[in-house]
Amino acid sequence: MALTIGFVRLEHGRGLAPPMPHSAGAAGFDLSAAVAEAEPLVIARGGRALVPTGLVLMLPAGVEAQIRPRSGLAAEHGVTVLNAPGTVDADYRGEVKVILINHGERDFTVRRGDRIAQMVVASVAEAELVERAEPDTTERGSAGFGSTGVGGTEAEQWGERG
Repeated sequence: MALTIGFVRLEHGRGLAPPMPHSAGAAGFDLSAAVAEAEPLVIARGGRALVPTGLVLMLPAGVEAQIRPRSGLAAEHGVTVLNAPGTVDADYRGEVKVILINHGERDFTVRRGDRIAQMVVASVAEAELVERAEPDTTERGSAGFGSTGVGGTEAEQWGERG
């Protein structure tokens, strides 16, 4: 059974397509820009902008909405979601806005109705953090930053020689 998520369309979002997947197997719901028709938003090269969607979500407890980049914008224009994935918490009732950054070579214009990001709904595990005096031991230990599957100590992997 599908999860039901309510949403409210704010005045500046009226007339835009509702969030929806654009194919039968798509995981994400496309989000549209709710900028004014007469005032497209220009994101300069290297710049970023907070883009309104005109939507307020009513997520049930136990889920989040992850705001992710659209691959076409990233591949064709170098435009992506800055804090990817952004999180919309279940108890948030403000407008969903998307932080876009332009890594492209030219300024990028966001027009009303442009699909700017995708939203994936995900379950959130309820967890409790418990402080301990010492970590337990594992085979990997504290080796990190690309260390899995590589032999030697962490210092040797990073080229640190004694």
